[in-house]
Amino acid sequence: MTHDTPLSPRPLHHLADGRRRLMTAAQLRAHGVSAAETGRQCRPGGPWQQLLPNVVLLHAGPPTSEERLHAVLLYAARERTPAAVSGRPAPASVPRQPGGEQQPFAADPEAMITGLAALTLHGFSAAPPLPSLDVLDVLVPRLRRLRSTGCARVVRTAALPTAVRVTGLPVAPVARALADAVAGLTDPGVVHRLLTEAVRGGHCEPAAVVRELNRARLLGRPHVVDAVDSLVAEGRALAEEHLYRMVREHALPEPVWNVDLRLPGGPGLGGVDAFWPEQAVALELDTRGAHRRQEDDAARAEQARRREHLERLGITVVRLAPRKLRASLEHQAAVVRTALMAAEDREPAAYVVVLPR
Repeated sequence: MTHDTPLSPRPLHHLADGRRRLMTAAQLRAHGVSAAETGRQCRPGGPWQQLLPNVVLLHAGPPTSEERLHAVLLYAARERTPAAVSGRPAPASVPRQPGGEQQPFAADPEAMITGLAALTLHGFSAAPPLPSLDVLDVLVPRLRRLRSTGCARVVRTAALPTAVRVTGLPVAPVARALADAVAGLTDPGVVHRLLTEAVRGGHCEPAAVVRELNRARLLGRPHVVDAVDSLVAEGRALAEEHLYRMVREHALPEPVWNVDLRLPGGPGLGGVDAFWPEQAVALELDTRGAHRRQEDDAARAEQARRREHLERLGITVVRLAPRKLRASLEHQAAVVRTALMAAEDREPAAYVVVLPR
């Protein structure tokens, strides 16, 4: 018996029953279809077609966008079988199509959709519709032996992120998908629209996008740097709106907004986003988005020195992350209120001059 000998020959119509639209060569063999028979079914004018290497579409005519997505994942996925662990024969894994059966994709997949197709699945209006994409990007571990072919473009990574499930498919997180999309874009307008929608639409924080762009070494491209500048500004503006809402909706005392602090006749202490003079409480939004890792480290060190200086002067510094403001204004308001109430039990702070920023 050869590897291609059918295990249990059966009529082929049981496969094309409207539920199983895609199968791998291994799955077909498990269903009793030899490689030779698969080749005959995939001849020009035949009822099947080979969409990608080892991935067969069990009907004639063009594939749907969903079928192309499933095909790319089947092509890139490492097939796991219980036989590898137990030594027993493994049941066939059949992909679930609309109204169909089980999914072939593991909970921790070794392949996921990324790039523009992932952004479309995440709901980006600035991303093109799936039928207009000639190729679909699929993210795999760096050491996988795969090549880009047909509608599948292989993107490699040293550290695979945790996939997000979108319509049952494993999809790269927004920040990673953005970086993979931007890597192949040269139109500044498209890059700007995608990055802006990522923040304005609440998909992810600017800092997460900048980290991924930096990791992909894309921050040396002028049109990407310009888009990132707008991205950081957009993120800060949204965070400030949430901050104003927090004070207003949760009845916090009105602070002075966006001010510089200075010692009388001495050096400046830096700017803060909000300051309550009577309680000596300063609030800062953590919206750092440095373009270079070394700049980010320098900014972090300088910020830590400034915060320590303020606290030595008796000023409490509260730092709020934009994502936490967006997730729960009530909780962040409680943090600020606690800092304001604790001022009653502290020694009076040093006198500082408050100037508009």
